[in-house]
Amino acid sequence: MVNCLILAGNSKEELKSKTNKAFIELNFKPMIVYVIEALKSSKVIDKIAVVGPAKELESLQSFVDIIVDSDDTLLNNVAAGVKYFQNDKMLLISTSDIPFLTGEAVEDFVRKSLDSNADICYPIVQKQTCDDAFPEAKRTYAHLKEGQFTGGNLIMLKPEILDRSLNIARQMIEYRKSPVNMSRVLGLPFLIRLLSGRLSIVEVENRLSRLLNIKGKAIITEYAEIGNDIDKPEDIIMAEKYFGHI
Repeated sequence: MVNCLILAGNSKEELKSKTNKAFIELNFKPMIVYVIEALKSSKVIDKIAVVGPAKELESLQSFVDIIVDSDDTLLNNVAAGVKYFQNDKMLLISTSDIPFLTGEAVEDFVRKSLDSNADICYPIVQKQTCDDAFPEAKRTYAHLKEGQFTGGNLIMLKPEILDRSLNIARQMIEYRKSPVNMSRVLGLPFLIRLLSGRLSIVEVENRLSRLLNIKGKAIITEYAEIGNDIDKPEDIIMAEKYFGHI
C-alpha cells in the first residue's frame, strides 16, 4: 500500500473556468471526485491527501485524509504536499483532471512501479492505445524508436529524491517550449535526437537519470485513461459524451 497526493490547482484559463479546475463538473460530479473514487477502489492506496487552496478544498474533507493548503506553482505545491509523506518509501502523485481514471489502472501502474525498484516512475501510453480508447481526444505525442507515446498524469517517486530533482524539473517545465533553452538542460545532441525520433525509451531514461542522479523508469501502460486529462473546452465536450454513454 502507498499513500497518494492529488494536485488541485487553480482555475484553468483555457477552460474559461472561474472555479478551481478540479471542481469542474462532468455528469454532475466534480472531476476530482472521480479521481478520488478511482484511488479508493484500487487495492494499493492507503491515505489520500489533496494540495491546493484550502478554502476551495473544504468540500473534500469527508472524501480524503489530509488537505494541504498551498496556492503556488505546480512544483511548489508538489513540495508542500510531499512534506506530509516525507518518510514514505514511495509516494503516488496524481493530477485532479483525469476523471476517466479507474482503480484497475491505478493498481497496474503502482504495482509495475514498485516492481521496477526505480526512484521515480512515469507512465507513458502508446498513441494507438489512446486512439482506441478515446478516438475524439487530441493529445501531444513524442516520437521514439518504439513508437509514439504521450505522458500520463500519475507519477511514483521516493519522497527523499524530491529536493535534488526540483531544480532540473523547474527548468524543464520553464523551457518546455524553447528548444534552445531546453538544449542547455538536456544537451543539444540529445535534444536533436529526441526531436527527430531517433531515441529509444531506455536512452531517455538513462539521460534523465544521469541529470537527476536517480534511477528513472518509464512505465508503458495499456490504460489510456491515465493519459487523458481535461485541459481544453473540447476535452470537456468529449468527456460529457463519454459519461453520457456509460
